[in-house]
Amino acid sequence: MGPLPVAIRNLLMSAHNVIPPSVPPVSHDEATQAIQENGTQGTGIVGMWPRIFPFATYMAFLAVEGGVRWMDQGSEGEGISHLVLWLYPVKTLAVGILLWWFWSWFSELHAPIVRNVREALVVLGTGIGVYVLWVRMDWPWAMQGEPTAYNPFQVGGMAGLVLGGIRLFGASVIVPIMEELFWRSFLLRYLINAHFERVRLGTFTASSFLVTTVLFGLEHNLWLAGMMAGAAYAGLLYWTHRLWPCVLAHGLTNLILGIHVLVTGEWHWW
Repeated sequence: MGPLPVAIRNLLMSAHNVIPPSVPPVSHDEATQAIQENGTQGTGIVGMWPRIFPFATYMAFLAVEGGVRWMDQGSEGEGISHLVLWLYPVKTLAVGILLWWFWSWFSELHAPIVRNVREALVVLGTGIGVYVLWVRMDWPWAMQGEPTAYNPFQVGGMAGLVLGGIRLFGASVIVPIMEELFWRSFLLRYLINAHFERVRLGTFTASSFLVTTVLFGLEHNLWLAGMMAGAAYAGLLYWTHRLWPCVLAHGLTNLILGIHVLVTGEWHWW
């Protein structure tokens, strides 16, 4: 993963301008209902920041990690490489604190986590399915940059176990909440209407779907696998009009992948 380049930002801005004006305006009553259902306090620019700050913080840490890895290429010893390992708990804590601080803004997550058995089964199938496809889509042509590996046991002893546990928790709990709030709750709706809180969760337009799917993929080293995952989680959103199914499926995928890594020692998946 890495910071979104300027070209991607320009693509996002262009896409917002070409969203067809055929999306009907909403009445005051409809807007009020959407705000109540989708859980945005305030309007427009005010409501978007709680969904942006945790994601931006996460991406900033990725940039720092990239710089540390670059410094590590010409260094001797294990001090710098171990620094990368310890940055992950700091990143997880920072993003977790932001999510906790802004939690009252996320009324889309104040709904029931699972609505019924059918929804739970679809979430389960989606999470497992994305994992199965992900580990089979590591073709060289579908990869950007060199894969990095996170092996918590490089530090040895109990510290390695602690780092491994934090990594698994961060990937399966913190990351899914943070990313789904940004990609599926905020950006997908913002590309339809700058006052995104007026847009019902799961409202479909081709442009918003394609842009968020492509950008979500480019956020990952395995860009094609990332697009596949983004499309799958978006499909859950369109089907349920709820964010929790996306969070749960995303978290399940990352949890199974993390267990896979710990069992097989294939650290490049981390």
